[in-house]
Amino acid sequence: MHRIVAVPRRSAGAAGLRGAASAALGAGQGDARRPGRRTPDAGRRTPDAGRRTPDAGRRTPDAGRRTPDTGHRTPAAPAPAPVFGLSPDWLLHDGRPLAAATVLSHPEQLDRLRAACPEAAGTAVLAGDPCYDRILAALPHRDRFRRALGVAPGQRLVVVNSTWSPGSLFGDDDSEGDLLPSLLPRLAAELPADEYRAAAVLHPNIWHGHGPGQIRAWLDRARRAGLALVDPLEDWRQALIAADCVIGDHGSVTYYAAAIGRPVLLGAFPGGALDPGSPVAALGRAAPRLRPYDGLRAQVDHAVGHHDPGRFRAQAEHVSSAPGRSAALLRRAFYGLIGIPEPAGRPALLDPLRLPSYAPAERTAPVRVLSRLTDASGAPEIAVVRRATDDGPYSDTGIDDIDDIGWDAHTSVHEDTPDPGRLRIADVIVRYGAADDPRVGPPAAWTAEVLGRHPGCALAVYVTGPGRCTVRTRGGDLLQLTARPGADGRGDLCDPAAHASALHAWLAGGKSVEEAVTGGITVVTGRVRHGVDVERDDDGLAV
Repeated sequence: MHRIVAVPRRSAGAAGLRGAASAALGAGQGDARRPGRRTPDAGRRTPDAGRRTPDAGRRTPDAGRRTPDTGHRTPAAPAPAPVFGLSPDWLLHDGRPLAAATVLSHPEQLDRLRAACPEAAGTAVLAGDPCYDRILAALPHRDRFRRALGVAPGQRLVVVNSTWSPGSLFGDDDSEGDLLPSLLPRLAAELPADEYRAAAVLHPNIWHGHGPGQIRAWLDRARRAGLALVDPLEDWRQALIAADCVIGDHGSVTYYAAAIGRPVLLGAFPGGALDPGSPVAALGRAAPRLRPYDGLRAQVDHAVGHHDPGRFRAQAEHVSSAPGRSAALLRRAFYGLIGIPEPAGRPALLDPLRLPSYAPAERTAPVRVLSRLTDASGAPEIAVVRRATDDGPYSDTGIDDIDDIGWDAHTSVHEDTPDPGRLRIADVIVRYGAADDPRVGPPAAWTAEVLGRHPGCALAVYVTGPGRCTVRTRGGDLLQLTARPGADGRGDLCDPAAHASALHAWLAGGKSVEEAVTGGITVVTGRVRHGVDVERDDDGLAV
């Protein structure tokens, strides 16, 4: 039986090769399994995995000491740390290579393999990177992946990524404690909800080591504020392709983001733990650092606005020496090891990246809304700035980045808020669901029920789908709000709850329902204007 070793990204600068044998051995499309896929418990870590006990790696006081009569020697220079994935510890057993084939994605890895473990150099196979090839093939579908995450035109998608070592963004080497669990709710608090979308990609070992329940509990505030937790096995590549900015560390996901030209901010980077000659270490020298305790919005905007598309060209060149050819190269190598010819006339193919399910943000944390009604040139507009808030330590962060003179404020609360007391003081109460959901619908019945139960609420909003919601005013008007499609005919993906808050501001500003019905309303979020039609639904049949 032949063994095949795929060199990990942290040293080699090319990942996604685990499981590549399954992909490339498939004779044709449909036979190939997804490269990089791992079994549910693969690489599983115990909750403290990756952490070192206080004396881990330490030597006892007399370890290695020489007796007085052996003579004095000047202290020897410390031995260099083993190269992750390329050292003899990884590749040899009893001085002989473990594998019949050591798969590398680029010749620079071969040079370092020869230096770190020359005994294994003869097993090297240069075969590109199937994970990177799947990303490259899917780049034309970027807009689809953005829409799947509910990212509207004019919104910026910020993807936060962590690998699984103690020095990672989710690790505990930082003297200030774990950075990521505090960074994510700050992103939700500082970034206006309709101008930004936040998503997190965590290494599978983080999920397996601590358990999904613990991870969701740690990130609960950020999730309620609208953070998307991306599937760490299937959908992280799509999120990278869709991203406008990636905040990451020394893991392969961040490296891939740089390689495809995305702006990168490094929130953590344990440079001393990496091979200084590796492409990943070079990324650490090239990419700007996140200042975690300064304003996040300004840093994200600067990273996006001042990004040079060629900044990480060198990193991209070191991902693969054979872009687009990994499946063919791997299959050739594997069939050669088996000793049988490849299937004639059947190309080696990789599965395309799947289109993720539509998953827009749904905020169950209370949302503070600033609004301003303008009437310039006879065309009334309502500017809306929404931010999630939960009275946590970051709930007021970022509110002062606009001059609030002339802005009105109100609170919008999801009916499923964990704090029912918030519903008593909500100006707007929101629910998302299908219009024909027998548990709570139809919208006409639900809106009437909510206004009857909460006398302080001015507007009840039932969001029934992209660009659509049914609202009932305190005055009893039942209205259907429908966003007009864009110039390309695609629907407006702005959260309909923002349109409802704009209608609330419209009515609070002295405008009438009849005016809104006659001419519709224009909602402004950031630099984007959304035309919204307002129709009466006196029969309660709004969907």
